[in-house]
Parts: sequence; C-alpha cells; structure tokens
Amino acid sequence: MTLRLSLAALALTSVALPAMAQEINVYSHRQPELIQPLVDAFTAETGIKVNVAFVDNGMAERLTAEGTRSPADLVLTVDIARLTQIVDAGVTQPVTSAVMEANIPAALRDAGNQWFGLTSRARIVYASKDRVADGEVTTYEDLADPKWKGRICIRSGTNDYNVALTAAVLAHHGKEATKAWLEGLKANLAKKPNGGDRDQVKAIAAGECDVAIGNTYYIGQMMNDPEQRPAAETVRIVFPTFTDGGTHLNVSGVALTKAAPNKDNAVKFMEWLSSDAAQAIYAETNSEYPVKPGVKRSDLVASWGEFTPDSMPLTEVAKLRPAALKLIEEVNFDG
Repeated sequence: MTLRLSLAALALTSVALPAMAQEINVYSHRQPELIQPLVDAFTAETGIKVNVAFVDNGMAERLTAEGTRSPADLVLTVDIARLTQIVDAGVTQPVTSAVMEANIPAALRDAGNQWFGLTSRARIVYASKDRVADGEVTTYEDLADPKWKGRICIRSGTNDYNVALTAAVLAHHGKEATKAWLEGLKANLAKKPNGGDRDQVKAIAAGECDVAIGNTYYIGQMMNDPEQRPAAETVRIVFPTFTDGGTHLNVSGVALTKAAPNKDNAVKFMEWLSSDAAQAIYAETNSEYPVKPGVKRSDLVASWGEFTPDSMPLTEVAKLRPAALKLIEEVNFDG
C-alpha cells in the first residue's frame, strides 16, 4: 500500500504511519514544488520512495508531541533559526557521515552533526533599474537613512528571513543600534509590510517603491515564470554588506529525527542531497547557491555577480533570534 503523508494527515492529533521498506518520510518547511525535482531524481536513482509532508509551522512541537511514534525520518527547513530550534527541542540525532563531512563545509553544518546546510541564499536588495542608481545602495545600515523615506518595501518584519537579518544586525551592532535601525527602516517604508518577497518586486515594478529586501532565489523563480518575468526584469540585485562585515546569508538544511523509523535510507537521502547531482538540481531549479565546493551556480545566478558572505557564524545569529523578534515587536514594525 502506497504511503503518502498529507496536510490532512498532519492535522490529526497523531499520525499513524508504519515504517515501510524502501521508503522514507520527510517533514518539510520547504514548499513541495521546490523539492519535488530532488525527490524524483533520488527515487529514480535509488528506488527509495520519499513521502513529503509540508509543515508550515510548529514542526518542533509536532515532533515533540509524536515522540517515538513519529513517522518522520528527516526534516527539511528554510532558516538557520528553525534548524537550531528543532535541534534544541531534542527531536533530532547526530549523523556520522564521511560523505556529508566531505561535501559540506564545516561553517555550514552543526559542530555536533545534528544539522547540515544544503543550500545558501543571500538576503539582498532589489533595486529599481530606472529609479535607483548603480552603487546607490551599499550597506544594510544605509537603508535606515532618511534619504530612502517612502521608497522601501518589505514583507512582515516577523517573517523568518527578516528576523534572521535583524538578528544579524543585532550580532554586529548591539541592541540600541539595532532598535534605531529598525525604527529608521520602518520610517522609510512606502507602505505597511505585507506579502512575500516576490510581491516586493512587483511593487517596485508598479512604482510603489524603489528598493526592497528579499532573498536572491525569488528573482530566479520569477525569471523562470513568463507571467512574473517582466516584473523581475525591472530590478537589479544588489549585495549590500554590513559596515563591518559582508552580505547576510541564510541556509536551507536537513536533520535526522530521533525517531527515524527508516534511518539507513534517510541517511542515504541526506548524503545524496549533498552530492554533485542534487546540488546541481538545487542550483538550476531553485536558483540557490550550492554548498558543496566546486558545484557550479546556474548561469542566471552567476550573472548576478560575486559577493563577500558575512563572516558572522550562523549559529550566533540564530541564538539572537528571540531578542531580534522582541525588538521588531517593540518598534511595532508591521504597524
């Protein structure tokens, strides 16, 4: 009998899914369409079926509640804070794998092998080609300058990506400076934060604002969509830096659950996701930066140019997430 996790199943108090040979079950924060090409390629190569359930929120809580009964073998996440949250909940286990250690740089995996980064993405500035001069935006700190008043768009300040960026500001500059930065950024908004990163690009195209903050790969997705490409073509990607650092990066990653009823096959999938083949799919399909050294970026991503990643350890940024969220709420950023 084919086993398929679904949102309906996730809505149940407990999910009774038996372990089956040559199958693994994945709880994913990532949208299903973003990982389906990887799932299909892995199954075609190995014969191992991958059942994916999209879990938007509460993954750590769900795994905790399910305990040893959990059907999940792996979790896929889209943010370093979510990775560390799941690990801190005690629902993962370490993976000893020479393959993972060889393929993934130490800076992009947990020192205790509880989580591994699979891709990286930069949180950058989308700038109008017509209304923002090349070189006019240089730093994240500059976005709080009054010269940008009424010219910036952004999604909710409490979105994971923006909380991570704020946590990075906090790591670099401390509480008072970060609060002042948030207040300055809010004062420069053209409208209340809403929508997703792609909506900010569309707002620039519509003339509602001139610059926006977003992740690199959304431009790639829009460029590959005939309906959204015209909006994407109105902006250029700018890689701002911190005044004392580089461009802010985040990761998508994977962790093995403590319950993992199909552990051996799950580890095979983890290792495969770090392989040349999988990293190339990530690069070409999702317009993300491969973490494995030597794997080429897609031509589109390469066309955006080079940048210097910030040297602040992601684990340090993740630790500051609660403090960052508190500051975002204190300034009523979305209000």
